[in-house]
Amino acid sequence: MAQDQRVVVITGVSRGLGRAMVDRFIALGHRVAGCARSKSSVDELSTIYGEPHLFRVADVSNEASVAAWAREVIDRLGPPDLLINNAALINRNARLWEIGAEEFQALLRVNVGGIHLTVRHFVPAMLQRKRGVIVNFSSYWGRSVAPEVAPYCATKWAVEGLTQALAEELPPDLAAVVVNPGIIDTAMLRSCFGAQAAAYPKPGDWATRVVPFLLSLNRSHNGRSLTAPWSDNPED
Repeated sequence: MAQDQRVVVITGVSRGLGRAMVDRFIALGHRVAGCARSKSSVDELSTIYGEPHLFRVADVSNEASVAAWAREVIDRLGPPDLLINNAALINRNARLWEIGAEEFQALLRVNVGGIHLTVRHFVPAMLQRKRGVIVNFSSYWGRSVAPEVAPYCATKWAVEGLTQALAEELPPDLAAVVVNPGIIDTAMLRSCFGAQAAAYPKPGDWATRVVPFLLSLNRSHNGRSLTAPWSDNPED
């Protein structure tokens, strides 16, 4: 058991960075609650880890779904010490005028609206306990742009601004931090980089280095826009 055991809540745990973080946080002795839309992935995680960890099917773009998940997590584990908004979608590679309205709206609902809903339903309990850090994952494309991913860029730029505004609303006991996780070989990256994604770190290797960094975040980082320390000289 970790000497400083924490409750870590993560969205989007079915694969990629979310799944890698689950494995690493649990390996370090922390209690993890995670959600995903994939029932098979949630069932697999529940079988592998079981109690006291808690994995549920939840759609971060649906308020009723997030509210029910948050109630169960808080009732069973308590408020999160670390709330990590990781769930995200990326658009298919296409020019902006070729992206349909529904595809664009889906990114907004998950990548931005999902953060609002987890904040809405987890943060009141964190405020009452007077402790906790909210980490919202951004991207290199939340601070720069590229062709054919304009909707994704727009949502990640929004995450940067939303997090910094949230940071100004929080009392001195809590913190909100935006983190660029870096370029990692995930299914999302492969959707736009293709085979070139293999040149980048694997999620498990990434999590080994980045999870301790996430655990180190505190009030002194409130409102900051950070880059996960995969490289030797990460940008702040």
